[in-house]
Parts: sequence; structure tokens; C-alpha cells
Amino acid sequence: MTDPSAGSPVGLVLGSHMPPGDIVAMARTAEELGFGELWFSEDCFFSGGFSGAAAALAATSRLPLGLGIVSAHARHPAILAMELATLDVLFPGRIYGGIGHGVPAWLDQMGLRPAKALAALRQCVGAVRRLCDGEEVTEDGHFRFDAVALAHPTATRVPLYTGVVNEKGLRLSGEIADGTVLSTLSSTQYVRWARTHVEAGARKAARTEPHRLVTYALFSVDHDGAVARRAVRESVAFYLAAMPDNALSSTYGIQEELMALLAEVGPAGLADAMPESWVSDLAVAGDPDECAEKLRALLDAGSDSIGLWLFPASEAERIATLAAREVLPRL
Repeated sequence: MTDPSAGSPVGLVLGSHMPPGDIVAMARTAEELGFGELWFSEDCFFSGGFSGAAAALAATSRLPLGLGIVSAHARHPAILAMELATLDVLFPGRIYGGIGHGVPAWLDQMGLRPAKALAALRQCVGAVRRLCDGEEVTEDGHFRFDAVALAHPTATRVPLYTGVVNEKGLRLSGEIADGTVLSTLSSTQYVRWARTHVEAGARKAARTEPHRLVTYALFSVDHDGAVARRAVRESVAFYLAAMPDNALSSTYGIQEELMALLAEVGPAGLADAMPESWVSDLAVAGDPDECAEKLRALLDAGSDSIGLWLFPASEAERIATLAAREVLPRL
């Protein structure tokens, strides 16, 4: 495993919100500015995770890159393992595999939502692990394998992360994965809560090796903190409206208020109606001092690394440069 502690505990998230044409330049910028790692978010139907990851890895020389996350259900685990192994052979020790469910609405569009999501995720992660390590797999379950083996298994042991949100998923991650990717809108309360459940899962499986928590954060920095908070407000509202009734909102303590507000104003009106405190607490946005304080709070709560989603996307290079020069040195 690449040692993430060798660099900054703050990385950049590519993909999804970022046009594909900007991926290579932003990967190079991240390395030049001293960020610690890259993450690539594959949201349907924006930018492909494996193709984007390959481009970013080829454009850089040292930064590790995590897939955070690809759906366990959109590709067969044998194909996931093949793609991960290929990237590790090409860029040894620099790729992390991140596997999760994916947004249910997107899975429904493709007719891929599983009846037993956690069982499918468990089988997927286990099979990818064994295949990447050079084993032959034959088994039935949500996925079927008949004497499947990779011609070119991984050059190193690729760390496998899961992207999960709720209690059962976090405990499963502690059991089967090397790390967990925590969603955007993770409050400090949620990070502490999530680590507790991950550790419970690790104890159940008698795992003693370190388990990394990577927390995604909607991020904007400006010398005028109000400008930065406005830049993320629409996105905070979008994600709150998309997943209003999960552990992210309940651990922060706003679930009932959020559901009532959505019933009153609808998703389209949430950005204007929600309290300013939600933006302050659920995103990392403000002036450099404010951003450094919020990042430090997430690290103190139990995050091992924080992946920044840069907003506005059209000014990603400026935001990254200001963060590297005036936020990271304050940590």
C-alpha cells in the first residue's frame, strides 16, 4: 500500500462535477501544489472512473489515486478486478479501489438495483480482493464466477475501500475493507459516529490493521468567506434533497427539519430556505482561516484524509491554488 502519511492529509476529487477535458490539467496541478492524493468520483452518467483514473495517473508521477467510488452493481466484480489490476500493473502502488452501491435512482435507470445490496457488496469486495491477489474464483451468489482468474493480477496489494453511509454498511466496511470513503455532507458528528461503527466491524472480524477514513467535502475558499459559502450552497442543497433520510442528516440532527422543509418548499427551493448553519457545518467553505479550521475539525473527528470537491468547478485551478498556498500551511 502506498503510504498516504508521506504527504498532505488533504487531496483533490476529480470526476463527476469536473468536465473530462479538465481532468489531466487538474491532476497535474494537484501534484505541483502539494496535495496528498487524488480521488476520482464516478457518478452516472458523467465521467468514467477507470478511464479518468488512467488519464490522471499517466499525467502525474507520484500521487496515489483512489476510485471513490465505482458501483459494485454496474460492472461484474471480475471486470472490476481486471480494471484495477491493469491500473496497478501500469502504476504500481498508486491505485486504491473504491467500491460501493451507487445512487439507487441511477441503478434503477439501468435495472441493476440488487435485492440484497449489502450481501452483493460483500461478495463483490471479497471476489475483487481474491482475483487481484491472483486467486481463481468459482462461486455463486448475487454474482456468478466459474473458474475466473486474472491473466495479469496486481503488481502490489491494492487497498480496497468501500463507499457506504449507514450503520450496517459502515460495520461491513470495517469487516471487509482497508478503508471507507465518507460522503460529502459529512459533519464532524457523522465522522465520529462512522468511525465507531467501522471499528465495531473490524473488531467483529478480528482485523487489527489500520482502516483509513477518507471524507469528501464540498469545498470553496475565498478571501471573502461569504463568496465561498455562496459557491457551495446550491450543491449542499442538491445533496441534502437527494438523500434526506440517511445517517448524514440524522447524526447532524436535522433530519426532521430537513424533511419538513422539503415538504414545504420542495428540492428546488431548499437552497434559498435552508439555514446558513447547514452550509457552514456540512461544507468546507469560507476564508482561508475558516477553511483550515473546518478541515482540522474533520481530521480531529477521525478523518485520515479529506478529498476536496472544488467549487465553482469553472474556477477549480484558482480554488486549488489558493487552498494550497493559504489553507494547507495552516493545518
